[in-house]
Amino acid sequence: PKQFIRFVGDRTLFQATLSRVADPALYEAAVVITNEEFRFLVAEQARELGIGLSGIVLEPVARNTAPAVAAAAAYVASRFGEEAVLQVLASDHEIVADGAYAEAIGIAHRTALSGRLVTFGITPTEPATGYGYIEIGEALPTGAHAVRRFVEKPALAEAERMLAAGGFAWNSGIFMFTAGQVLQEMAAFAPEVDRAARAAVAKASGDLDFTRLDAAAFSASPDISVDYAIMERTANAAVVPSSFTWSDLGSWDAVWKLGARDAAGNVASGRATLVDTKNSLVMSRTSHLAVQGLDGVAVIASEDAVYVGRLDDSQNVGALVRHLAAAQATAGLTQTHPTAYRPWGGYTSVLNGDRFQVKRLFVTPGKKLSLQKHHHRSEHWICVKGTAEVTVGDTVRTLRENESVYIPQGEVHRLANPGKITLEMIEVQTGSYLGEDDIIRLTDEFGR
Repeated sequence: PKQFIRFVGDRTLFQATLSRVADPALYEAAVVITNEEFRFLVAEQARELGIGLSGIVLEPVARNTAPAVAAAAAYVASRFGEEAVLQVLASDHEIVADGAYAEAIGIAHRTALSGRLVTFGITPTEPATGYGYIEIGEALPTGAHAVRRFVEKPALAEAERMLAAGGFAWNSGIFMFTAGQVLQEMAAFAPEVDRAARAAVAKASGDLDFTRLDAAAFSASPDISVDYAIMERTANAAVVPSSFTWSDLGSWDAVWKLGARDAAGNVASGRATLVDTKNSLVMSRTSHLAVQGLDGVAVIASEDAVYVGRLDDSQNVGALVRHLAAAQATAGLTQTHPTAYRPWGGYTSVLNGDRFQVKRLFVTPGKKLSLQKHHHRSEHWICVKGTAEVTVGDTVRTLRENESVYIPQGEVHRLANPGKITLEMIEVQTGSYLGEDDIIRLTDEFGR
């Protein structure tokens, strides 16, 4: 997901969002609600920044924004009380947190305390068709405005009309309200969402540092957005017209617009060479990209795929992804990333072949993998960075850079990082079956 990608600079969008709300004078430590598949990625990216979290709440299934917001509100209400004020932020938006942003937050806070459900309306800079709009109503004593109506993503002619008329703002998807107020509105307008969220939190279980929502209760919730569930139906909706820089980065065109462009209008990131090319976005996380003689294109190379398309057509990437997902040969590209995160670190798949697989393992300082064995494969481990503590059978040894060890098929083994820096290993697996389910865990500090 894009929130965990480093588009520009050394932080992901998720990390930038955490940093934006890390001021203890303004915020309690953040609560993150995420799909259970990303729990270790969330924890690791927060750890990289040294930012503590109030909690990581795990959704067992995806159910859109209304159930997520309701569950977050119920979770916060149970810990901090129903009067606690929530600012709900998507983790994949690009925001410049300047003076205009701080002013908008202050107005929203006062408005939320008055019992309103507040959304942030971004001042339009163009007749964008990729955003929903909000028509701004009468002024409120707090400095916010009532919401006159919400407008679905418009056609270009309608977007141009609204921009010319004035009084409209982009719907940012950022909200502020008290936990009790939003739960009260959910109970009134989306009672099934409210019941499911409250039950999922009441029956939630602890899992390491995570809070796992009850699967049966949460799955019973309708799949509906917070806009449809309550914001478009309540009489208490308010909007704070906001001039700070914002983008939901919903297309490669949006990434290009926010990037630092060179004299030819190009935005380049990673290993890239551009010749006679202009107004283009070129990003590579792997091999070197050479782009010649093109205008207005996006060329994006990730670990396992390359995308090439026109920037002015980048809103339609979703259709391409659906096409890939529908084809058996390419379905895996939309479902599995080469890098997987685990509570001890993670691994990246480097090379796959008949009866062999090569992985790069990275182990966080002080962490260790489970004591385990495999029925169908043997493994070679080569230490490339850091110091490894390796258990093979009854033997425990230290492995330093450029040293290796062999783990026979069926042998009990474990890898640990006793050092102060991230341990990096190359693992070569050979055998008749190399699936991740061929792991027999004997001892595991993470309770798996």
